Amino acid sequence: AEGIFRINAENSQEEYVRDKLNKGVVPRGIDVHCLAGLIKAWLRELPSGVLDSLTPEQVMHCNTEDDCNELVKLLPPTEAALLDWAINLMADVVQHEEYNKMNARNIAMVFAPNMTQMADPLTALIHAVQVMNFLKTLILKTLSEREESASKDRLLPSYSPTTHSATADGGISNEQVLGSSPSKEASAAKLLRAATLGRLECDPEEKLWSSWSGDGEEEFESISGNSTPNASEMATVEHERGGGGGHDSKEWQSLRKGVRQLCRHPVFQLSKSTKKSRNLGIVNTRGGG
Repeated sequence: AEGIFRINAENSQEEYVRDKLNKGVVPRGIDVHCLAGLIKAWLRELPSGVLDSLTPEQVMHCNTEDDCNELVKLLPPTEAALLDWAINLMADVVQHEEYNKMNARNIAMVFAPNMTQMADPLTALIHAVQVMNFLKTLILKTLSEREESASKDRLLPSYSPTTHSATADGGISNEQVLGSSPSKEASAAKLLRAATLGRLECDPEEKLWSSWSGDGEEEFESISGNSTPNASEMATVEHERGGGGGHDSKEWQSLRKGVRQLCRHPVFQLSKSTKKSRNLGIVNTRGGG
C-alpha cells in the first residue's frame, strides 16, 4: 500500500480495532494503514523505548555498519529481539518500494520517534534524527544480507535424483524420482550401468538379458557391455524379484517403470517368437542381425 506506515488511519477506526484486538477478536476488513498505525503505537507505548538503554551519545557516534552491529550487541535480549523484528518488518516494506514508495530512509524516519521515549521535545527530535540514521543503516544491512543469501542459493547446485529413460529420438532423458536418496540412486545406477541407447547402437557386442514372468510380463535383469552379468549382480536382481527387500519397494517399482519405458523403444521391439526365449542374443543395430 502506498505510504504504508506514513499515512495514518482515522482515530475512531484505530481505537475500535485496538479495543477488538485487546479482547482477542480480529475484526474483518481492517484498513492496512490502521494496522500499521497500531504497530507504531504498540512500540511507542511500551513501558520503556526499545532503544532507551542506549545513550544519545552512543547513537550519535554510530556512523558505520560495524558501529551499528556493536551497538546492537549492547541491547538487553528483549529489546534486541524487538529491534530485530522491527528492522525485518521495515526491510520487508522497503523490498516493495516500487509500490509503496517507502525507501529505507522514509521507513526509518517514521519508526524512529517510536523507538525512544524522551520528555524534552527538542532533545527527542534531535535524538530521533540520530536514531533514524541508525535504523536506516540496519535496514540496508538486512537487505544486503538477504540479497547475498539469495545469490548463494542461486549459485548452489541442486541435487536431483534421476533415472534414465528412453526418448522417442533414441536419446536418454532424465526423470526425477521424488523421495530418492544418493545411496538408493547409486544402487539403481549399478543395476542400470551403461544402459544407454547410445551404447547399444554403437557397440555390436552389447548384450541384453531379459526374463519373462509367467503371465508374459517382461522384467529387466541386467544390461552390461562386452561381458555377461557377474554373479553378485544376478543375485541382486533375483533377490529383488523374489521379494528379498534389498531395495525399497517404491524404488524397485520406479526402476521397473523406467526399464519398461526403455524397453518400449523400437530397438527392443522384438518378434513374438523371440520373446519366448529365455535368453536373448546380441542386440546389434548396425549389422541388422
